[in-house]
Amino acid sequence: MTPEADSGDAAAVWLLALGQTLLYAGSYYSFPALLPALEADLGWTKATFAAGPTLGFLIMAGLTLWSGRLVDRGFGGELLIWAPLMVAGGVLLLGLVRSPLGWNLGWAIIGVAQAACLYETCFAFLTRRLGGDARAAITRVTLVAGFAGTLAFPLGHVLGQAFGGQGGMLVFAAMIAGMVVPMNVIAVVRLRRKARVAGLARPADAPGALRRALAKPAFWAISGAVALIWLNHGILLTYVLVLFQDRGAGPALAATAAACVGPAQVAGRLALLMAGARISTATATLASLASVVVAGGLLWAAGAAMPLIFAFAVLQGAGAGLLSILRPVLVAETLGRDGFGAISGAVAIAPILASAAAPSVGAALLAMGGTPAVYAATWLMALAGLATAALLLRRV
Repeated sequence: MTPEADSGDAAAVWLLALGQTLLYAGSYYSFPALLPALEADLGWTKATFAAGPTLGFLIMAGLTLWSGRLVDRGFGGELLIWAPLMVAGGVLLLGLVRSPLGWNLGWAIIGVAQAACLYETCFAFLTRRLGGDARAAITRVTLVAGFAGTLAFPLGHVLGQAFGGQGGMLVFAAMIAGMVVPMNVIAVVRLRRKARVAGLARPADAPGALRRALAKPAFWAISGAVALIWLNHGILLTYVLVLFQDRGAGPALAATAAACVGPAQVAGRLALLMAGARISTATATLASLASVVVAGGLLWAAGAAMPLIFAFAVLQGAGAGLLSILRPVLVAETLGRDGFGAISGAVAIAPILASAAAPSVGAALLAMGGTPAVYAATWLMALAGLATAALLLRRV
């Protein structure tokens, strides 16, 4: 990329990165960030609240391949512009409803929209528009968007105290509609102009590549390992304030510790970039999974030493942050680069489904065994994910 082009592309990519940050903060993270205030507002059980995000993730998983096909047909920019408005509408509804039916409807709307405007769509759009420069652009997006939780948890704490849980949702909805959409419009226009000037075209599809990948044990091993970690991460993230308070932290300190997950994700990604070729994908993958295992042990031990919640947040965030970058690299190295987009999208379904199940699984664990059941189950998930990846990587 030339310096001139880099100047124009960089501005557009940074705008998309900020847009992804605000989207994740206003939709994905707003629920756990406002959960205590929402419980005070509406008085529902955790299982009732959790049904909404679960429904949203299930819908998102079902539509991921559909949105990918739309990007391939040249509609990625439209998705990134209009779908955030739909997300804002769903979050707005969450701030107004008084019944579980309305709550679930709001999350259904969010699920449809998220399938069209979060990471998978953003990365596919960047790949289509920037060609060989897409890898650097995607890295920038993940580095910035890693701060979504850092923004959402303290902001959610302040908004919950000032306006209540539903009032906080209304503020998040306004943030998405008023900030994300204009930034995405500018970014899409600039990147499309760059693609036209460079004469970039979408690479041809590789017929049968996905079918061949599905026949390989490595595909299912990667999907299973990532799904286990995303189920672990989703449960812990959804109920992080509850768990931290159970370990002895006050509401403000719990929100502060939760906000450390985002910077830790970014730190993990930066460390991987700085290490470069000196660390193999296999080693980095095992290190990221081991980090999540150790984090679970520290959260358990925080009952005796409450400050360990900060160490948990750092290791959990670093491990999950690394895995989000390593997943597509691992797919390419073990399953090949032919038909990469379709294969990567298929692998992404497993963690999305895990994220869908996480709120409800976490609520069920809390109902059946309280916080000890959550600590034990999530640690076993991390351990199983590490073991699965270790077996896979011994064979490649």
